Amino acid sequence: MNKPNMSVEIAGIKMKNPVMPASGCFGFGEEYTPYMDLNELGAIVVKSVTMNETAGNPGPRVCETPGGMLNAIGWQNPGADVFIHEKMPFLRQFNTPIIVNLAGKTVKEYAELAARLDEVQGISGIELNISCPNVNEGGVAFGTDPKLAAEVIGAVRSSTKLPLIVKLSPNVTDITVMARAAEEAGADAISLINTFTAIAIDIKTRKPIIGNFTGGLSGPAIKPVALYMTYRVANAVSVPVIGMGGILRAEDAIEFLLAGATAVAVGMGTFVNPTAMPEIIKGIEDYMIENKFDDVHQIIGGLICK
Repeated sequence: MNKPNMSVEIAGIKMKNPVMPASGCFGFGEEYTPYMDLNELGAIVVKSVTMNETAGNPGPRVCETPGGMLNAIGWQNPGADVFIHEKMPFLRQFNTPIIVNLAGKTVKEYAELAARLDEVQGISGIELNISCPNVNEGGVAFGTDPKLAAEVIGAVRSSTKLPLIVKLSPNVTDITVMARAAEEAGADAISLINTFTAIAIDIKTRKPIIGNFTGGLSGPAIKPVALYMTYRVANAVSVPVIGMGGILRAEDAIEFLLAGATAVAVGMGTFVNPTAMPEIIKGIEDYMIENKFDDVHQIIGGLICK
Protein backbone atom coordinates (compact mmCIF):
# COMPACT_ATOMS: atom_id res chain seq x y z
CA MET A 1 0.00 0.00 0.00
CA ASN A 2 1.22 3.49 -0.82
CA LYS A 3 1.86 5.99 1.94
CA PRO A 4 -1.57 7.30 3.04
CA ASN A 5 -2.54 10.93 2.56
CA MET A 6 -2.68 12.61 5.98
CA SER A 7 -3.05 16.20 4.83
CA VAL A 8 -5.98 18.31 6.01
CA GLU A 9 -7.10 21.89 5.50
CA ILE A 10 -8.60 24.10 8.18
CA ALA A 11 -9.97 27.50 7.18
CA GLY A 12 -7.54 27.67 4.27
CA ILE A 13 -4.57 26.54 6.38
CA LYS A 14 -3.04 23.55 4.62
CA MET A 15 -1.48 21.04 7.01
CA LYS A 16 0.61 18.01 6.11
CA ASN A 17 -1.06 16.02 8.90
CA PRO A 18 -3.78 16.68 11.51
CA VAL A 19 -1.52 16.98 14.58
CA MET A 20 -0.48 20.20 16.32
CA PRO A 21 0.43 21.34 19.84
CA ALA A 22 -2.17 22.91 22.08
CA SER A 23 -1.40 26.52 22.90
CA GLY A 24 0.48 27.01 26.14
CA CYS A 25 2.08 23.57 26.15
CA PHE A 26 4.64 24.21 23.44
CA GLY A 27 6.00 27.64 24.31
CA PHE A 28 7.09 29.33 21.09
CA GLY A 29 8.46 26.09 19.63
CA GLU A 30 12.11 26.62 20.50
CA GLU A 31 11.79 24.57 23.67
CA TYR A 32 10.97 21.38 21.75
CA THR A 33 13.57 21.51 18.98
CA PRO A 34 15.86 19.08 20.85
CA TYR A 35 13.10 16.48 20.70
CA MET A 36 11.58 16.81 17.23
CA ASP A 37 11.77 18.39 13.81
CA LEU A 38 9.06 21.05 13.83
CA ASN A 39 8.66 20.46 10.09
CA GLU A 40 6.97 17.16 10.97
CA LEU A 41 4.01 18.85 12.63
CA GLY A 42 0.75 19.75 10.94
CA ALA A 43 0.92 23.22 12.48
CA ILE A 44 2.69 25.08 15.27
CA VAL A 45 0.36 26.76 17.77
CA VAL A 46 2.25 29.15 20.03
CA LYS A 47 1.36 30.10 23.57
CA SER A 48 -0.97 33.04 24.21
CA VAL A 49 0.28 36.42 23.05
CA THR A 50 -1.09 39.66 24.53
CA MET A 51 -0.53 43.22 23.36
CA ASN A 52 1.80 44.01 26.27
CA GLU A 53 4.07 41.83 28.38
CA THR A 54 2.10 39.81 30.92
CA ALA A 55 3.70 38.53 34.12
CA GLY A 56 1.14 35.81 34.73
CA ASN A 57 -0.35 34.49 37.95
CA PRO A 58 1.35 34.10 41.34
CA GLY A 59 2.79 30.69 42.19
CA PRO A 60 2.37 27.86 42.66
CA ARG A 61 1.05 27.65 39.11
CA VAL A 62 0.96 23.90 38.52
CA CYS A 63 -0.02 20.84 40.52
CA GLU A 64 -0.53 17.21 39.65
CA THR A 65 -3.95 15.62 40.11
CA PRO A 66 -5.12 12.02 39.63
CA GLY A 67 -5.25 11.55 35.87
CA GLY A 68 -4.26 15.10 35.07
CA MET A 69 -2.90 18.43 36.22
CA LEU A 70 -4.02 21.90 37.23
CA ASN A 71 -2.33 24.96 35.78
CA ALA A 72 -2.79 28.67 36.32
CA ILE A 73 -0.07 30.27 34.22
CA GLY A 74 -2.11 33.37 33.45
CA TRP A 75 -1.04 34.15 29.90
CA GLN A 76 2.59 34.84 30.85
CA ASN A 77 4.28 36.09 27.68
CA PRO A 78 6.70 38.82 26.53
CA GLY A 79 4.07 40.80 24.59
CA ALA A 80 3.41 41.39 20.90
CA ASP A 81 6.57 43.37 20.08
CA VAL A 82 8.94 40.72 21.42
CA PHE A 83 6.92 37.94 19.82
CA ILE A 84 6.94 39.61 16.41
CA HIS A 85 10.59 40.68 16.40
CA GLU A 86 12.26 37.89 18.40
CA LYS A 87 10.07 34.78 18.16
CA MET A 88 8.67 34.95 14.62
CA PRO A 89 12.10 34.95 12.89
CA PHE A 90 12.75 31.55 14.48
CA LEU A 91 9.31 30.19 13.56
CA ARG A 92 9.48 31.38 9.95
CA GLN A 93 12.33 28.99 9.16
CA PHE A 94 9.99 25.98 9.27
CA ASN A 95 7.74 24.72 6.50
CA THR A 96 4.87 24.49 8.96
CA PRO A 97 1.89 26.83 9.38
CA ILE A 98 2.16 29.15 12.39
CA ILE A 99 -1.01 29.75 14.39
CA VAL A 100 -0.89 32.48 17.03
CA ASN A 101 -3.07 32.17 20.11
CA LEU A 102 -4.36 35.69 20.78
CA ALA A 103 -5.52 36.82 24.23
CA GLY A 104 -6.74 40.05 25.74
CA LYS A 105 -8.79 41.75 28.44
CA THR A 106 -11.09 43.94 26.34
CA VAL A 107 -12.74 43.81 22.93
CA LYS A 108 -10.58 46.73 21.84
CA GLU A 109 -7.37 44.97 22.89
CA TYR A 110 -8.33 41.79 21.04
CA ALA A 111 -9.14 43.75 17.88
CA GLU A 112 -6.00 45.90 17.98
CA LEU A 113 -3.74 42.90 18.47
CA ALA A 114 -5.47 41.01 15.64
CA ALA A 115 -4.85 43.97 13.33
CA ARG A 116 -1.21 44.04 14.41
CA LEU A 117 -0.70 40.33 13.74
CA ASP A 118 -2.44 40.68 10.38
CA GLU A 119 0.61 42.56 9.10
CA VAL A 120 3.21 40.03 10.27
CA GLN A 121 4.81 37.85 7.60
CA GLY A 122 4.61 34.13 8.24
CA ILE A 123 1.51 33.93 10.43
CA SER A 124 -0.98 31.47 8.94
CA GLY A 125 -3.88 31.96 11.33
CA ILE A 126 -5.14 33.21 14.67
CA GLU A 127 -6.59 31.14 17.49
CA LEU A 128 -8.76 33.39 19.64
CA ASN A 129 -8.41 32.57 23.32
CA ILE A 130 -11.72 33.58 24.87
CA SER A 131 -11.85 30.58 27.18
CA CYS A 132 -8.84 30.63 29.49
CA PRO A 133 -10.21 30.01 33.01
CA ASN A 134 -7.35 31.38 35.09
CA VAL A 135 -7.18 35.08 34.20
CA ASN A 136 -9.36 37.30 36.34
CA GLU A 137 -10.16 39.82 33.62
CA GLY A 138 -11.75 38.89 30.34
CA GLY A 139 -11.17 35.21 29.64
CA VAL A 140 -14.03 33.46 31.36
CA ALA A 141 -16.61 36.20 30.76
CA PHE A 142 -16.06 36.21 26.99
CA GLY A 143 -15.88 32.44 26.81
CA THR A 144 -19.08 31.65 28.67
CA ASP A 145 -21.48 34.31 27.36
CA PRO A 146 -22.64 33.91 23.72
CA LYS A 147 -23.31 37.63 23.26
CA LEU A 148 -19.93 38.70 24.64
CA ALA A 149 -18.23 35.98 22.61
CA ALA A 150 -19.94 37.18 19.44
CA GLU A 151 -18.89 40.75 20.19
CA VAL A 152 -15.19 39.97 20.54
CA ILE A 153 -15.18 37.49 17.64
CA GLY A 154 -16.90 40.01 15.39
CA ALA A 155 -14.40 42.71 16.33
CA VAL A 156 -11.45 40.44 15.61
CA ARG A 157 -13.02 39.20 12.38
CA SER A 158 -13.27 42.82 11.21
CA SER A 159 -9.63 43.46 12.13
CA THR A 160 -7.88 40.63 10.31
CA LYS A 161 -7.91 38.77 7.01
CA LEU A 162 -6.20 35.78 8.63
CA PRO A 163 -8.13 32.55 9.21
CA LEU A 164 -9.81 32.79 12.62
CA ILE A 165 -10.06 29.81 14.95
CA VAL A 166 -12.06 30.31 18.15
CA LYS A 167 -11.11 28.23 21.19
CA LEU A 168 -14.09 27.27 23.35
CA SER A 169 -14.39 26.84 27.10
CA PRO A 170 -16.02 23.67 28.47
CA ASN A 171 -17.27 25.65 31.48
CA VAL A 172 -20.72 26.20 29.97
CA THR A 173 -24.12 24.53 30.11
CA ASP A 174 -24.31 23.76 26.37
CA ILE A 175 -21.13 24.07 24.34
CA THR A 176 -23.02 23.89 21.04
CA VAL A 177 -24.64 27.25 21.85
CA MET A 178 -21.19 28.83 22.11
CA ALA A 179 -20.00 27.03 18.97
CA ARG A 180 -22.92 28.29 16.90
CA ALA A 181 -22.47 31.81 18.26
CA ALA A 182 -18.79 31.69 17.28
CA GLU A 183 -19.58 30.46 13.78
CA GLU A 184 -22.26 33.10 13.24
CA ALA A 185 -19.88 35.83 14.46
CA GLY A 186 -17.25 34.91 11.88
CA ALA A 187 -15.17 32.00 13.18
CA ASP A 188 -13.57 30.00 10.37
CA ALA A 189 -12.93 27.03 12.68
CA ILE A 190 -13.57 25.95 16.27
CA SER A 191 -11.02 24.46 18.67
CA LEU A 192 -12.07 22.71 21.87
CA ILE A 193 -11.84 22.12 24.68
CA ASN A 194 -9.85 24.41 26.89
CA THR A 195 -9.40 23.36 30.51
CA PHE A 196 -12.04 22.92 33.21
CA THR A 197 -11.98 25.38 36.10
CA ALA A 198 -11.00 23.40 39.19
CA ILE A 199 -9.20 23.56 42.53
CA ALA A 200 -6.92 21.38 44.63
CA ILE A 201 -6.58 21.76 48.42
CA ASP A 202 -3.63 21.05 50.71
CA ILE A 203 -5.27 19.36 53.68
CA LYS A 204 -2.30 20.13 55.95
CA THR A 205 -2.48 23.88 55.43
CA ARG A 206 -6.18 23.88 54.50
CA LYS A 207 -5.28 26.25 51.66
CA PRO A 208 -5.55 26.02 47.87
CA ILE A 209 -2.47 24.47 46.28
CA ILE A 210 -2.66 26.82 43.29
CA GLY A 211 -1.64 30.39 44.10
CA ASN A 212 -4.44 31.73 41.92
CA PHE A 213 -6.95 29.59 43.91
CA THR A 214 -8.42 28.03 40.75
CA GLY A 215 -6.60 26.43 37.86
CA GLY A 216 -7.43 24.72 34.61
CA LEU A 217 -7.78 20.93 34.73
CA SER A 218 -6.32 19.03 31.77
CA GLY A 219 -5.05 15.55 31.01
CA PRO A 220 -6.53 12.06 30.54
CA ALA A 221 -9.17 12.71 33.22
CA ILE A 222 -11.02 15.10 30.89
CA LYS A 223 -10.69 13.11 27.66
CA PRO A 224 -14.10 11.38 27.61
CA VAL A 225 -15.86 14.71 28.22
CA ALA A 226 -13.68 16.49 25.65
CA LEU A 227 -14.43 13.75 23.15
CA TYR A 228 -18.19 14.06 23.69
CA MET A 229 -18.09 17.85 23.39
CA THR A 230 -16.03 17.58 20.21
CA TYR A 231 -18.57 15.16 18.75
CA ARG A 232 -21.46 17.48 19.61
CA VAL A 233 -19.80 20.59 18.19
CA ALA A 234 -18.66 18.81 15.02
CA ASN A 235 -22.30 17.93 14.40
CA ALA A 236 -23.59 21.40 15.29
CA VAL A 237 -21.47 23.65 13.05
CA SER A 238 -20.36 23.64 9.42
CA VAL A 239 -16.82 24.90 10.05
CA PRO A 240 -13.89 22.56 10.82
CA VAL A 241 -13.22 21.48 14.40
CA ILE A 242 -9.89 20.97 16.17
CA GLY A 243 -10.29 18.54 19.08
CA MET A 244 -8.18 18.40 22.21
CA GLY A 245 -8.28 17.28 25.81
CA GLY A 246 -6.28 14.38 27.25
CA ILE A 247 -4.57 13.22 24.06
CA LEU A 248 -1.46 11.22 24.97
CA ARG A 249 -1.31 8.54 22.28
CA ALA A 250 -2.28 7.94 18.67
CA GLU A 251 -5.33 5.99 19.83
CA ASP A 252 -6.60 9.08 21.65
CA ALA A 253 -6.09 11.26 18.58
CA ILE A 254 -7.88 8.75 16.34
CA GLU A 255 -10.89 8.82 18.68
CA PHE A 256 -11.15 12.59 18.22
CA LEU A 257 -10.89 12.24 14.45
CA LEU A 258 -13.62 9.60 14.44
CA ALA A 259 -15.76 11.94 16.56
CA GLY A 260 -15.57 14.54 13.81
CA ALA A 261 -12.46 16.61 14.49
CA THR A 262 -10.54 17.57 11.35
CA ALA A 263 -7.37 17.93 13.43
CA VAL A 264 -6.19 17.42 17.00
CA ALA A 265 -4.04 19.36 19.45
CA VAL A 266 -1.77 17.78 22.05
CA GLY A 267 -1.32 19.61 25.34
CA MET A 268 -0.32 17.85 28.54
CA GLY A 269 0.84 14.92 26.44
CA THR A 270 3.93 16.90 25.40
CA PHE A 271 4.80 17.41 29.08
CA VAL A 272 4.52 13.69 29.79
CA ASN A 273 6.41 12.75 26.62
CA PRO A 274 8.23 15.45 24.60
CA THR A 275 8.14 13.24 21.50
CA ALA A 276 4.41 12.52 21.81
CA MET A 277 3.38 14.38 18.65
CA PRO A 278 5.76 12.66 16.20
CA GLU A 279 4.73 9.35 17.76
CA ILE A 280 1.05 10.21 17.37
CA ILE A 281 1.56 11.17 13.72
CA LYS A 282 3.30 7.83 13.10
CA GLY A 283 0.57 5.99 15.02
CA ILE A 284 -2.21 7.53 12.93
CA GLU A 285 -0.35 6.56 9.76
CA ASP A 286 0.10 2.99 11.02
CA TYR A 287 -3.61 2.79 11.87
CA MET A 288 -4.52 3.94 8.37
CA ILE A 289 -2.25 1.37 6.74
CA GLU A 290 -3.51 -1.42 9.00
CA ASN A 291 -7.14 -0.58 8.23
CA LYS A 292 -6.51 0.12 4.53
CA PHE A 293 -7.43 3.82 4.66
CA ASP A 294 -5.62 5.78 1.97
CA ASP A 295 -6.84 9.23 3.10
CA VAL A 296 -7.28 10.60 6.62
CA HIS A 297 -10.68 12.02 5.64
CA GLN A 298 -11.94 8.43 5.64
CA ILE A 299 -11.45 8.51 9.42
CA ILE A 300 -12.73 12.02 10.17
CA GLY A 301 -16.33 11.79 11.35
CA GLY A 302 -16.25 8.04 10.85
CA LEU A 303 -17.85 7.12 14.16
CA ILE A 304 -20.39 4.33 13.68
CA CYS A 305 -23.28 5.00 16.07
CA LYS A 306 -25.52 2.06 15.17
